[in-house]
Amino acid sequence: MWNEHYLLGQVKDFIGKNRLLTKEGLHLVALSGGADSVALLRVMMALGYRVEAAHCNFHLRGDESDRDEQFAKNLCYSSDVPLHLIHFDTAEYASLHQVSIEMAARELRYSYFRQLRHDIGAETVCVAHHRDDAVETLLMNLLRGAGIHGLTGIRPRNGDIVRPLLCVSRQEILQYLDSIGQDYVIDSTNLQPDVLRNKVRLNLLPLLEQMYPGASENIARSAYYLSEAEKVYNAEMANLTPREKRSILSAPSPLCLLHEWLSPLGFNRSQIDQILTSLNGESGREFVSPTHILVIDRESVVVEPVCAPLKPLVIPESGTYRIDETAKIRIEEVGVEAGISRDPAIATLDAATVRFPLTLRTVESGDSFQPFGMEGRKLVSDFLTDRKINLLAKRRQRVVVDASGAIVWLVGLRTDHRFRVTPQTSSILRLCLLLAGRE
Repeated sequence: MWNEHYLLGQVKDFIGKNRLLTKEGLHLVALSGGADSVALLRVMMALGYRVEAAHCNFHLRGDESDRDEQFAKNLCYSSDVPLHLIHFDTAEYASLHQVSIEMAARELRYSYFRQLRHDIGAETVCVAHHRDDAVETLLMNLLRGAGIHGLTGIRPRNGDIVRPLLCVSRQEILQYLDSIGQDYVIDSTNLQPDVLRNKVRLNLLPLLEQMYPGASENIARSAYYLSEAEKVYNAEMANLTPREKRSILSAPSPLCLLHEWLSPLGFNRSQIDQILTSLNGESGREFVSPTHILVIDRESVVVEPVCAPLKPLVIPESGTYRIDETAKIRIEEVGVEAGISRDPAIATLDAATVRFPLTLRTVESGDSFQPFGMEGRKLVSDFLTDRKINLLAKRRQRVVVDASGAIVWLVGLRTDHRFRVTPQTSSILRLCLLLAGRE
């Protein structure tokens, strides 16, 4: 005869080891009515935790959906557990947001659980994933070519979502329910091998167990070892700085380093392979993800968010003008007693030599000027290169041009020598770049 106390002991130890729950707090149990969620509710009650339950009716299985709701009501009523119910038009949500039915149901339920947890003051949302679920997830990720993060199964905790049953198998859950005489409902869609997870559960795992008895438990153990190795991996990755080519190429695994850095920024596997290959090539190569742009510079790899091109700003006269959400430019004429500014965000010019309107714009190909203190003209691009400005920063670099087309200020870096303040200057034109918080 199956001993229910064995499973309770396993779960109790697992909760304590992973610090999932407190006896003082309130915990919300996601209750579908299936065997796993029913076992979770009964186990948490048996272990003395204070619980409330939440049931979602997704209206996807006709009478079955209503049957599940009624079962949850009856179970919670007989167990004296408060139950929260919600109904979703899942098909409409999926159509509106252009996602699959499975994804729609997931987004709806987790959004509801988190809001409900906040409303009732619960510490956690408890969901009934078990060891076999973790094994299925690992196998699915393996088939998709996942890296180390995808081969660690399902985590016991993800923020306020906790999984107290990850230490036990589906068979152990069924044996536990049978031992306490607790019934449950069966979701007929879980019995159809129509989606990948069901195929893994119904076809692949039984075959693996037939070929190698204990396969599921062994895979779960491997996932645990990988999760421990992942901690070492993450710590090592955190100590690496993937900005300089040299530091990337000297890493134990440059590919892993680039993957950890660039995947969250939207770069795909093929791009990351190409970026690695390009590190030893000619500088200037670009790669673009949906959200970021990467440029391989001379000694570094530069990544920035994709931004809209900066539009030229025409400045007809003195005053303060808004450049964008983060900056303004103020133009004012002052007396010579104000002196020459040493602040790189302020340019001081001989007012008599500057012709309005001024234009604030980004650097264009062929732009040149005479840097203050130098003889002869110099291409702006060469000036920026000499100052080791990276390629993306070069594209963002602004200049102020007067009505004659001459660059009077390479903003934040250098004024043009021809517009300098001299002993003959009678008034000064002061250009001030005002960043957010500096007025």
